[in-house]
Amino acid sequence: MGTGRDQGSVSDEEWERFLRDAEAGAGDAPKEPSARARMVTRRLREETGPPAPWRSHQPPRRRGRKAWYAVGVLAAAALLVVALAPQRVAGWVGLGDGEDGGDTSSAARSSGGAGQLPTLDEPFRGSPAVAWGNGTAGISMPSARATGWMDEKEVAQALDRTRDFLFDSSLDPGVLRGERPKAAIALINPHQEDVQDYLTTAFSAPSEENDPLMLFSRFRKDEVRPAGDVIKTQGRVTYEEGERGAVEVTTDVTYVYPLVRAEQGSDEVARTIVRREVVLSWDDPKKVITDAGTFSLVSYRMHSANGGCDTYTGYLTPEFGADLATTGPGAGPEVDPYDRDTSMTERTRDTDEACGRASRT
Repeated sequence: MGTGRDQGSVSDEEWERFLRDAEAGAGDAPKEPSARARMVTRRLREETGPPAPWRSHQPPRRRGRKAWYAVGVLAAAALLVVALAPQRVAGWVGLGDGEDGGDTSSAARSSGGAGQLPTLDEPFRGSPAVAWGNGTAGISMPSARATGWMDEKEVAQALDRTRDFLFDSSLDPGVLRGERPKAAIALINPHQEDVQDYLTTAFSAPSEENDPLMLFSRFRKDEVRPAGDVIKTQGRVTYEEGERGAVEVTTDVTYVYPLVRAEQGSDEVARTIVRREVVLSWDDPKKVITDAGTFSLVSYRMHSANGGCDTYTGYLTPEFGADLATTGPGAGPEVDPYDRDTSMTERTRDTDEACGRASRT
């Protein structure tokens, strides 16, 4: 069992000396932000051992990485209606409308509304998301206050840009069609070299280790298209003072994408549900090399339902009725993708190699 720290990297003595030096302000500003320190400190604080994600992807430590520690979780759960009798489809897909309660979800697990299948006119029918916000309106934003090296106005700007990143990465129509998320990438610190390497590789040669879906929602436009113009969201953004006086922002958002097949005349609606937790750091340029208006990535993890399982193509791959007839149910634990009472740490703690099961979409 590990301790949450990379195995086979630095010794305990070297690590303690590094933390003492960092606290004392010794040494020059690093070439790239010390995200590894942030991540290890966070994990040692929260867990007694390394996370065991539920049907997740945690890429191995990249060679040559100095300060970046990425905890990436990709959980893919096929619709639980797979291999079930047709008469049971409605009961699994439509388990009732939720109630709008900000970023709470106990009401989202209500059992009413069974049998309400989504339609082109009502793509969120039978889903708690019917009461969620549209686009970024469903993301709860905190009020700005002076924190770390930033005054109140600067924190407000950082929060605005954080919300821009959430839109540019997970809601922008072009990105959803599979285009490169240029606006979102432009907000990431270009001096965080390992992250830039990851981004380059993720789009040119996506793989389990380098998967763009960890940060971006993308679909093949020749396979599916949106069922309407609305994407439902529920989530929140919080922040605190981080290392070296940085403003560390945590985003935890669930996105619900209604889709139909790309063929003209298609009217069967399927929903893909994606939850991402992305932690980013607005660093003090006097202490960390960064460009104005950009943040450094601290960590990111992602969980999806009906988005594909072990399909590292760089695209979410929803399944429709015809697909489900040939797909077996996942052997992993059953999970409600609308549940937001469960933290991402808990959600991604228990895992095995089998695909999990979504209780509904």
